[in-house]
Amino acid sequence: MDAPFKSIDVRDLLPSHDLDDSSPLSAPDLRLLIDHLQVRSLHIKSKVQKYILSHRSDFLALFSQCSAAFSGAEHLTGEVSDLIGLISESPIDVEIKDVVDQVSEKRREVREKRKVLELVSVVVEVTEKLRFVKEEMRGGRVVEAAEAVRELEKALGIRDGDGEAEGEEGEPVVYGLLRSEWMDCFQEIQEILAKFMETAVSFDQQNNALRVKYRSSINENSSVELHTVLTAMDVVGVMDFGLGKIADLIIKYVITQAVNPESHISFSEEINQDSGHIDEVVLKMIPSFDPELKGIDGQAIFTGSVQVVKFISNSFCFKNRHWMRCFGRLTWPRMSELIISNFLSKVVPDDPSKLADFQNIIQLTTQFETDLKDLMFISSSDNKDERLSEFADNVEVHFASRKKVEILAKARSLLLQSDFVLPPGFTREATLLKNEQTDENSIRYADLLFSSERCVVSGGAAKLMALVHQTLKDVCLSSTRVGLEFYYAARDALLLYEAVIPAKLGRQLDSINQAAVLIHNDCLYLSREILGLAYEYRSGFPSLLKELIVFVDLAPRFQLMAEDILHRQVELVIKNLKEAVDGADGFQNTHQMKEFESAKFSIDQVVFILEKVHIIWEPLLPLTYKRCMAMVMEAGLSRITKDILLLDDMAAEETLQLQRLIYLLLESLSSLLESLNAITDTRKLPEGSVQSINELVPSLRKIRKLAELLDMPLRSITSAWECGELFFCGFVSSEVMDFIKAIFTDSPLRKDCLWRIESADFM
Repeated sequence: MDAPFKSIDVRDLLPSHDLDDSSPLSAPDLRLLIDHLQVRSLHIKSKVQKYILSHRSDFLALFSQCSAAFSGAEHLTGEVSDLIGLISESPIDVEIKDVVDQVSEKRREVREKRKVLELVSVVVEVTEKLRFVKEEMRGGRVVEAAEAVRELEKALGIRDGDGEAEGEEGEPVVYGLLRSEWMDCFQEIQEILAKFMETAVSFDQQNNALRVKYRSSINENSSVELHTVLTAMDVVGVMDFGLGKIADLIIKYVITQAVNPESHISFSEEINQDSGHIDEVVLKMIPSFDPELKGIDGQAIFTGSVQVVKFISNSFCFKNRHWMRCFGRLTWPRMSELIISNFLSKVVPDDPSKLADFQNIIQLTTQFETDLKDLMFISSSDNKDERLSEFADNVEVHFASRKKVEILAKARSLLLQSDFVLPPGFTREATLLKNEQTDENSIRYADLLFSSERCVVSGGAAKLMALVHQTLKDVCLSSTRVGLEFYYAARDALLLYEAVIPAKLGRQLDSINQAAVLIHNDCLYLSREILGLAYEYRSGFPSLLKELIVFVDLAPRFQLMAEDILHRQVELVIKNLKEAVDGADGFQNTHQMKEFESAKFSIDQVVFILEKVHIIWEPLLPLTYKRCMAMVMEAGLSRITKDILLLDDMAAEETLQLQRLIYLLLESLSSLLESLNAITDTRKLPEGSVQSINELVPSLRKIRKLAELLDMPLRSITSAWECGELFFCGFVSSEVMDFIKAIFTDSPLRKDCLWRIESADFM
């Protein structure tokens, strides 16, 4: 129904529309407005009445529906009131809840009983099958028993026959008991089948024969065929276990003899029949006593091995591919190792020139593995089974590896047997003249490369270098692979000296002796030889190795080792000299007899040490004797000079005794100094570069001058300083001044001389 009127703005009912919205209405306007509103109201009422009269039927239907709904609501209210009253008088909802709970409990009990019945039926079924397995085994029906065991394994959820499974939470305990029962049954059938195999396949040691019986008894009442047992083992999944002991037996008694190059075994097969059925097959091994059969016959070894594998395939594997592969996996690794150790490794050539002759062995090996693949003994797709071919194809590497081991073993033996003791009466001149050796391990002279000098070296070092030279000659005659191994062998042989000799002669290196000097010479000799190796043989090396073979990196190692040993020897001598000088207690109070004797003993010790070093070093050090000897003499003389100059108060008699000690020292060293000065350097040096003994041992000139100063007048000492004589001998102004203060008493003359010395400048 449409709205009878819309919203009305009372100002629109007034005659004038110019009134301001905010201004109030006047009384006439209000009366006029009331009249207009009454007229409008009457008009609206008239419209409403007309609309209702025109829709009278619709309004009647609407009012009827409302009346019916109201009546229904009153009836429903009455019924609800009655129900509430009934409920309040008797609690039926509690009874209903109890009934519902009872129904749920009964249904739960029914479900549990149903599950228990299902479990019981499963347990009964499994128990019956386990009983069936045992009955089948007792009856000799091992295949049926094996199939039943396999079915039970799946039913019980057992993984790979290990008797274990991941049980669900809340699983009945009886399942674990059933699995335990199944495991006992599984082990029983496994043991029975394995025992049958041990009975069926045996080795007769007395007749040296392998016997295979085709029918054997499992118990007193039944017997079973070999093929049936193998089938049962395959079904139950225990082929490896059942054939494991048989594989060990055949390896121990048959294969070992077949691959033994000294046994010369031949094989023959026999078949024993009973009533037309094969009862037993026998593989007999017949040793040959033919004296003409000597050496290693690869053809016979491979032929015999193939015959054994064929017998296995025909006799108890029945040419079954799966059974043969299983037996092959159990035996081939050990069988191949036996063939390699007993045959292939022994026929590896000792001479690189004979490697080509090994091709026949390679062909035999390849054909042998092909025959085994045809017999399904080894896999035709897995290259890992080609163990023999891999070894034969790498014969060069095996040859080189063996030679490398031999070279290193020989090098080690040479070094361990090397003698570092000089023969009695050894002198450099005598040896140079004779130039002959009485013992192959004794010392000998060797020319130093890049020098005109000769060097005394140990026999071990000389023979080690000869071994390295021979090895590099073999590199020139070898292929790239073999040559590379020989190259590494030569390097390792040289490095053995660095590892063996210091360990063997560790004590000698910590003391002053000839062995340490010989080791220094060995290292010097080896370093020079190493520098020339690559240049000497490079032209003959295989082309691929010419840039790879390098020895020059080893030379600095031996050069440093030589320098370190010599430095340690020099340091030991200097240490001993200082200890000897320490015994003089600073050369104090030498005018007293006891202190003089102590100082003289120290001087004698210094001379003794220098003479000993001279005896050890002079015949052995070709290039460095003069320099090293001068170094230790400088250390000893400088220490004596320093101690004397440090004396702060000397009596006249004491100066004479000190002078006497210095002259004794110089006299004792005169022969040593003369021999040292007589040594000339044979190297080509620039003219004027040859040093005298005074230049090599600066303290020698200084100690001689000190002996003169001990009885020289004060003015003469001052004049000697002013003219530069003392400065040229190595003195400094402070030493001269302290020396004057220690000898001469304080006086105007001493003060004047000290001032003159201090004023003189030589810088």
